[in-house]
Amino acid sequence: MEMLKHFHFAFSLVFAFLLLVHAQDQSGFVSLDCGLPKNSNYSEPTTKIYYISDADFIDSGVSKSISDEYKAGLQQQVAYVRSFPQGARNCYNINVTSRTKYLVRATFLYGNYDGLNKLPQFDLHFGPNYWDTVKFEKVDSSTIKEIIHVPLQDHVHVCLVNTGDGTPFISALELRPLTNGTYVTSSGSSLALFFRLDPGSVSNGSYRFPYDIHDRVWRPYTYSKWTQLTTTGTVDNGSNNKYQPPPEVMRTAATPINASEPLVFYWTPDDSKAEFYVYLHFAEVQKLEANEYRAFTVNLNGARLYDGIVSPTYLYTNTIYTPSALTAENFTFSLTRLENSTLPPILNAIEVYKAIDFSQLETEQDDGTT
Repeated sequence: MEMLKHFHFAFSLVFAFLLLVHAQDQSGFVSLDCGLPKNSNYSEPTTKIYYISDADFIDSGVSKSISDEYKAGLQQQVAYVRSFPQGARNCYNINVTSRTKYLVRATFLYGNYDGLNKLPQFDLHFGPNYWDTVKFEKVDSSTIKEIIHVPLQDHVHVCLVNTGDGTPFISALELRPLTNGTYVTSSGSSLALFFRLDPGSVSNGSYRFPYDIHDRVWRPYTYSKWTQLTTTGTVDNGSNNKYQPPPEVMRTAATPINASEPLVFYWTPDDSKAEFYVYLHFAEVQKLEANEYRAFTVNLNGARLYDGIVSPTYLYTNTIYTPSALTAENFTFSLTRLENSTLPPILNAIEVYKAIDFSQLETEQDDGTT
């Protein structure tokens, strides 16, 4: 059960592989280049996202630049870092619209900015709540932590906490407003990204803004038992689907090489008590003939996850999601064709989130440094 095991941590991503695009509306975006000199700003060439310095959002830390040898091919927002050699806890204070759902993403790329060539480890907090531990695999690869959260106040605090295993730092901090009716949890908890994949990818590149209007990052994923289907048509994701997965992701789909077999994916969580929410996105990418039919069921660990059947509509996105949290020692999803289906199942995109408890309310005292 190791197929998706390597996605158990917040995903690492080298920004060199994101695709070149044109600018679109960035209304409501907060895009901070951490460590960028005060009053500086720019538009990142590969995404056209407009970044500003973080200096007005925190009153501690020092600006550092990663080593020149690691800058080639990277997006501009990871060239600087803000490092926190002083204080056990250093916090950003960012204004938001209360009771609006946000995607909050923190990016970290060490790049030997301090010349020590020693990977640190430290904690990340959201206000008074523990968010995650920041760890690194390599000097030149980024670690990204991402949550979906609804703040109850008009500001949020993102904090770097020194745990004695090296100096905390951060490369970029981004907030993106989402549609409030999406990514709803039964318990009111927040969601931490487990993985978000484009299983039908033929580009081997990641997609984000402006392909995705909410700036979610979609990573390519292939599997030896799958093949890819593609269309040159545009998949409608605007008016009909509130999750709005990007058309560039939805115009490709994974399908079993052996058409008689189900499409299977699985992972083993580190904690069998962890709660997960799953979102599966489907769109037919082939113009079916009159005698062709594609229909399948969605099963989890041998039982039907979804009572109905999935019969994707041509160039039209449909999303199936779990309205309540799932727990299991292992997760095995099987998309199984119906007996009267002439075509095998497909999967265009998948998102999996882990529920996290941010039950401690923020107070004004949470924005300070110690």
